[in-house]
Amino acid sequence: MSVALNTKHLSSFISEEEYAAIYPQVEAAHNQLEAKSGPGNDFLGWMYLPRDYDKEEFARIKEAAAKIREDSDVLVVAGIGGSYLGARAVIEAVKGQFHNELENGLKIYFCGNSISPTYLNNIISLCKGKRFSINVISKSGTTTETSLAFRVLRELLEKEMGVEEANKRIYATTDRRKGALKALADQAGYETFVVPDDIGGRYSVLTAVGLLPIAVAGVDICRLMEGAETMMEVCAKTDMAENPAWQYAAARYELYRTGKKIEVLAAYEPSFRFMAEWWKQLYGESEGKEHKGLFPASVEFTADLHSMGQYIQQGERSLFETVVRFGASHRPQVVPLDETDGDGLNFLAGKDVDFIRTQAMDGTLLAHVEGGVPNIILRTGQINAFTLGELIYFFEYACGLSGYLLDVNPFDQPGVEAYKKNMFALLGKPGYEALRQELAEKLHRA
Repeated sequence: MSVALNTKHLSSFISEEEYAAIYPQVEAAHNQLEAKSGPGNDFLGWMYLPRDYDKEEFARIKEAAAKIREDSDVLVVAGIGGSYLGARAVIEAVKGQFHNELENGLKIYFCGNSISPTYLNNIISLCKGKRFSINVISKSGTTTETSLAFRVLRELLEKEMGVEEANKRIYATTDRRKGALKALADQAGYETFVVPDDIGGRYSVLTAVGLLPIAVAGVDICRLMEGAETMMEVCAKTDMAENPAWQYAAARYELYRTGKKIEVLAAYEPSFRFMAEWWKQLYGESEGKEHKGLFPASVEFTADLHSMGQYIQQGERSLFETVVRFGASHRPQVVPLDETDGDGLNFLAGKDVDFIRTQAMDGTLLAHVEGGVPNIILRTGQINAFTLGELIYFFEYACGLSGYLLDVNPFDQPGVEAYKKNMFALLGKPGYEALRQELAEKLHRA
C-alpha cells in the first residue's frame, strides 16, 4: 500500500482527545457501509467492485480498446460528470496533460460535458477527415449535454463513413436493459457496455464507464484494478491506526464540526487537475445535502500560490487543506549551471526539480499551518495506474464514511434535478408547459 495519511499538522487544531472521541462514530459509519444498512445502500456496488468486477466484460473492454487503437485516429468520449471525469482524471494523471500532442497514434478528446457551440465545433474540427470512433456514456440516454453532442457527432460519423461503418465505431456505455441509449444501441448494433444499477455515476470510474477510455489511452487497467483492490482490503480494517480512510473521514468531520467549512484539495502536479475535478464531484454531490457538508475546492500548487496563496495564507479562517504528495517523478530534471547566473539560480544548479518541489511543499505547509490553516498530508506512491487505483478507492470509501458521519445519504443527488427541470421547461420540452409559464413570469419580473 502506498497511500498514507499524516495528520500531525492538525495537532494545534484538533486535540488527541477530540480525535479519539470520533472513533466510535467512524466505526458506526464503517459498520453501516459494510452491513449495507445505511441510506443509499442499494448503490454500494462499488465497494467490492475491484475484486468482483465482471471478468467477461473486462475482457471485452480490452478487446474493444485494442480495436479502437488499431482502426481509429481519434476517440471522442461523450459524457458528463461521473461519465467522463474519472476517465479523464486517470488518463491525464498517468499520461500527462499533453499526451495527445506528445504521443504518436490515437488521440482522445472529451465532449458532451458542456453546452458550448464553440467547444463542440472544435471537437468536430478535430474529427473531420479522420478515422474516429465515439464512446457515448449515459445511463438514461437522455442527458441533455451528452445527447446533444452525440447526435451531432453521430451525424458527422455517418456522413463521413456511412451508417454501416459508423455503427461499428460507436460504443455505448449505458443501462443493461432499458433507456433511450440502450434502445438505440440495440437497434443500430452498437457494441454496449454496462453502467451497473448499483453504482452511481460519481463512483463509476472503475466500471466500463471509466475503463474503456482509460484502456484506449494505453493505461494498464489491470494494474488500476489491482491498486483499488489493495486499498479495498485496507479500508475494510477496523482500526483507526491502520485505515487511512477512517483517519481522513474523522479529521474532515472534526474540522467541519469546529467551523472549517471548506476543504481545499492541493497537489504540486499539474496533471492532477482532473483528479481534483473528479474528487470535487465525488464529495460535493455526496455530502452537500440538507444544508450540510464541506465545500470541496481545489488548487494547483505552486501556480496557485501566486494567485490563491494570499487568501489561503491570510483570508477567512474557514478552510483546511488536504495536500496530495506523490513519489518521485518518472522523468527527473536537473537544474543546469549558468556561468552568468543572471537569474540568481546557480545555488540550485545540480539539484533535481523533485527536490526543489519538496522544499516548496514543506515551506508552504509550515507557512499555512502557522497562518491558521490545518493541513492533512496524503502521501502516495509514484504516479501510475496502481497508485491511481489505490487513490480512487481511498477517496470513495472515505466519502461513504463522511456522508454517514454527516447523517446524509452519500449516494443520491436530489438537488441536481432542480436545474434540469427548469432547463427542460425553458427549452420547451413536452410535459413542462406549466412550469415553463411559471418560470417565464419569474424571469420577466426579474
